[in-house]
Amino acid sequence: MKAVTRPRRGAPAKGEVSARERILATANELFYREGIRAIGVDTVVEQSGVSKTSLYRLFESKDALIAAFAAERDQSFWAWWDHVEEQHADDQRVLLDALLSGIAERIGRPAYRGCPFLNLMTEFPDQDHPGRVVARGNKQEMRARLATIVAKLGAADPDRVASQLALIINGAYATGLFAEPADLRDDLVDAAHKLLAPSLPGRAIAGRGKDTGKRLVRSRK
Repeated sequence: MKAVTRPRRGAPAKGEVSARERILATANELFYREGIRAIGVDTVVEQSGVSKTSLYRLFESKDALIAAFAAERDQSFWAWWDHVEEQHADDQRVLLDALLSGIAERIGRPAYRGCPFLNLMTEFPDQDHPGRVVARGNKQEMRARLATIVAKLGAADPDRVASQLALIINGAYATGLFAEPADLRDDLVDAAHKLLAPSLPGRAIAGRGKDTGKRLVRSRK
């Protein structure tokens, strides 16, 4: 008697991409490139190759999928940030420059379509939307981490300086849609140095002159 082949259940075989991973990878690409509201669940299903039943078994609603997309972007961003911190843990000034330069580099990539968290908050004004909650948490975490860095540098009011740095960074995210990547990097780092200089009495802040390429040293007397 011929054996009946039954559908395999449980976890996918080693090396096989799970349905959840396929759905998230597809949503990640489409939501970021085209906009979340512009992409329906049917499009995600079609391009991921996963059935709609499977999608709704894994994500109870589109909002749940949006929250998972935001969470994955959030985790990816902090994994990058942590890697940069590990490389420059002993020098907070170099760390800050590396983070700002890295952000400018990410903005300058051809596939850049804006900050995914700012985009999400623009598309979903409801403060309680699950995706917006993740996006807001990302921005709050960035301010907190910046405050830690500038506090170690000796800023008198690290929370305020961190909020101002966050304004500059978020402005770069918006400006980056039309700015030249090289100019953006120089302007972002230089703006941060100028912001920090008055808050670090007696400390020199080294910056790079955009036009001359020479190192500049600013200090408050």
